[in-house]
Amino acid sequence: MTSLTSHPPRRESRSFLPWLAMPALVVFVGFAVIPLVGVFVLSFTTWDGIGAIHPSGFTSWRAVLTDPGLPHALGVTFLVMAVSWAVQTPLSILLGTFLAGRQHYRAVLGVVYFVPLMLSSAAIAIAYKALLDPNFGLGAGLKIPLLSQDWLGRPGLAFGVVVFIVSWQFIPFHSLIYQGGVQQIPKSLYEAAQMDGAGRIRQFFSITLPQLRYTIITSSTLMVVGSLTFFDLIFVLTEGGPGDATRVLALDMYKRGFQASLMGPASAVAVILVLVGLALALLLRRLGGRDAGASQLEGA
Repeated sequence: MTSLTSHPPRRESRSFLPWLAMPALVVFVGFAVIPLVGVFVLSFTTWDGIGAIHPSGFTSWRAVLTDPGLPHALGVTFLVMAVSWAVQTPLSILLGTFLAGRQHYRAVLGVVYFVPLMLSSAAIAIAYKALLDPNFGLGAGLKIPLLSQDWLGRPGLAFGVVVFIVSWQFIPFHSLIYQGGVQQIPKSLYEAAQMDGAGRIRQFFSITLPQLRYTIITSSTLMVVGSLTFFDLIFVLTEGGPGDATRVLALDMYKRGFQASLMGPASAVAVILVLVGLALALLLRRLGGRDAGASQLEGA
């Protein structure tokens, strides 16, 4: 006799799957969508952060868009973004490729490289601010004139210090991404290249870099969007100075809202930040062509 066992319909089990995403959806709506809508509404009001909120139409937007400080802050933000990307990307690719090797010492180095990412940005800024002090810092202690310059008091040097510290902190994270990408490249490609007489440099440019195309897009998206939120490190390190040399858009938003008590214009700047981030993310996704998942399926 054929045993008749009752199995729940597969359609019912699939209908239950969307409910598993409800907790994540609730958290996303509560901590992302609702605050974003609130900031957008707040940009059409006048509020000092304490008293009553008064609708003001486009007053805050006109004040922000006609302020000459906005293009400057936006330009500094894009400059930090571009220079830090140009520094981080090649170094991260090289370190990620190096760490993808099988030698045991590379795993130890990978842990050491990852240490800066585990530190607080504010703590890093305080440490570097003390080290770069021209009177009591590292240069004065070692009596090296080159290191005893006023690193944070000159616009060009201060900008370079910000880019250096940002790159030093986040290169380990992107190296880890590239390390995973290199390890996913089929070994047969390198074996075929070796049979054709290709050296390591030729293999790197002919195999590794093309195969890391979608990894580069992912890493670049994280770099670009993340650079829009640089605040704590710059605030502690330079407070946007000297002058406004390092006054990025996120710091401009903070100074408008919490130092000048202009929550309406600060909210308008926050909306601009979100729009710029979305535009850059969509542009990078467009430049990447097809979805990264498609390429993984092809290589599987």
